[in-house]
Amino acid sequence: MGAQMESWDAERADRAVTVLKAVADPSRYRLLWALSGAELPVTALAELIGAHVAATSQHLSKLRSAGLVTSRREGTRIFYRASGPGVRGLLEEASVVALAVSPEGVAAAAPAQAPAPARATRRARAPRPVTE
Repeated sequence: MGAQMESWDAERADRAVTVLKAVADPSRYRLLWALSGAELPVTALAELIGAHVAATSQHLSKLRSAGLVTSRREGTRIFYRASGPGVRGLLEEASVVALAVSPEGVAAAAPAQAPAPARATRRARAPRPVTE
């Protein structure tokens, strides 16, 4: 385990944490999800998350600083899109991990991993009297 720690790239870890911090907001997560499937203007994105254009622009600025979105100007409108297919993969993986570590996810996964026999469940609920 010590060898793994020594080979850890601190700069790479810092970049990863920057990306995770940028996504660590429900509005930014939703913006990224939408932008991983389409290029959209700020006004449409603001409607999507139910926020003012100014607040949406601030979220997009953080996402752009982290390298997660790119933008282009068309006249007076600015369009945004995810910076690559890896963004959608990050969001999907975060969703899978979140489900796996949530109490609901653990409870849902437990029966699939170790199903209990139906009889054992019934006996546990209504034990039989012991006769000699």
